[in-house]
Amino acid sequence: MAGTNSERQLLAEGPAIILVEPQMGENIGMVARAMANFGLAELRLVNPRDGWPNEKAQATASKADHVIEATKVYDTLEQAIADLNFVYATTARSRDNYKPVRSPVFAAQTLRTKFRAGEATGILFGRERWGLTNEEVALADEIVTFPVNPAFASLNIAQAVLLMSYEWMKSGMEDLEAVPFQALEQRPSTKEQLFGLFDQLEEALDSRNYFHPPSKKPKMVDNLRAVLSRRAFTEQEISVLRGVISSLDRFSRNSPRKGGFTRSGKEAPSDDSADE
Repeated sequence: MAGTNSERQLLAEGPAIILVEPQMGENIGMVARAMANFGLAELRLVNPRDGWPNEKAQATASKADHVIEATKVYDTLEQAIADLNFVYATTARSRDNYKPVRSPVFAAQTLRTKFRAGEATGILFGRERWGLTNEEVALADEIVTFPVNPAFASLNIAQAVLLMSYEWMKSGMEDLEAVPFQALEQRPSTKEQLFGLFDQLEEALDSRNYFHPPSKKPKMVDNLRAVLSRRAFTEQEISVLRGVISSLDRFSRNSPRKGGFTRSGKEAPSDDSADE
């Protein structure tokens, strides 16, 4: 699967994700995948409608096997959170209670602090159709809600888990602007290389009578150079562009380069006249 690398460290920590009476195995699988994406690993199910284990959950988990295989099932919510020290309940609508309501960022930071202190924590997610009951929310310590479109606030359960899992991952980053990989380092082109591109392109166009009428050639050249010099090209980019121009200059549509590609995907040999 793209982005999966078994040779790198697998993060598996943080709060338990607790799904109350989930209905569809596919949703459970997508929840497991979202958890694995952002380093969470403990999934708890309260009275899943279709029982457990579930083949559809396994299929949609997209190789988040460590989450699926470690999933625990409970008969009641009270049993599922009995060993936890602190629990958030997720909800998209206002509740008639006095519990603090937090943003995902605040909640994730709180969970991270408690995790580092050795406390066991969890996040409750309700049923696909109507979420958590007021009685279930009452069992949590605090509420977390998402900044969504007020006229369209319903989130798929996997989406909700994904949002909290992402915030959990961010809460452990020292630099929020850090990225896991960088673009390949390239040397910026010199002006001499850029001028070479200008000359090659202008000669190729001139030989095809592109600059017509001749009286407009100086202005057309100025416009062309302005386009090509709007940003600093790298040496590799200059090389790519000049290779394209060389190909267009050497081969026409009526007389294309011989060879092409074999079934194996390797370039077929071409005649000497096509060598670059």
